[in-house]
Amino acid sequence: MRRHHLAFALALAFCLPLAAVAGDGDIDKINGTARVEAGAHAGDVSTVNGAVRIGDNAVVEEASTVNGAVELGSHVQAESIDTVNGRVEVGADSRIRDTIEAVNGSIHLGRNADVGGRVSNVNGAIELDGAHVAGGLGTVGGDINVGAGSRVEGGILVEKPGGWFHWGNSRAPHIVIGPHAVVQGTLEFRREVVLEVSDSAQIGPVKGATPKKFSGEHP
Repeated sequence: MRRHHLAFALALAFCLPLAAVAGDGDIDKINGTARVEAGAHAGDVSTVNGAVRIGDNAVVEEASTVNGAVELGSHVQAESIDTVNGRVEVGADSRIRDTIEAVNGSIHLGRNADVGGRVSNVNGAIELDGAHVAGGLGTVGGDINVGAGSRVEGGILVEKPGGWFHWGNSRAPHIVIGPHAVVQGTLEFRREVVLEVSDSAQIGPVKGATPKKFSGEHP
């Protein structure tokens, strides 16, 4: 994950005296929801101890929060998304030009959502519902579900827990590649996982796991 985003987020979480200077159109909140209405345009949208909610057809730069969710409606455009201790919900047909990064939070990409960079977290499920990710998927302790018809370039990487990420990561992550999904690039697993792949899916080379084939919509 990008270290400057994580350092900034953790500093805010522990109330360190960082000064934030809002540029034109930026929205910064503490202890409350940062909201962009449907169809509106904004710069960076961030909050601490609250959610970020972006309405349908809105356009923003970075959306970020500490201790809260980031929720994007349908047809939203954003540069990137970062969260610490919160989930990410990306609505149908939305476009994230760069990365989605989370610590201790699930990530869900709705139908036809498109991410130009990497989607990664430490803990929490990553789920693609007919979505596209150009920069690969990564996690330490979360399950991954590449849903039916989804497409991923850049492979999948499941890291081995270490340091302060070790706690709570003893269960083997469950990785599912659904019907007619495509994962290009290497699927690399540096820890034990359960990997189940639809008999109609296409995947790249697998390192560190043995795929189990399944038929039908779900394993």
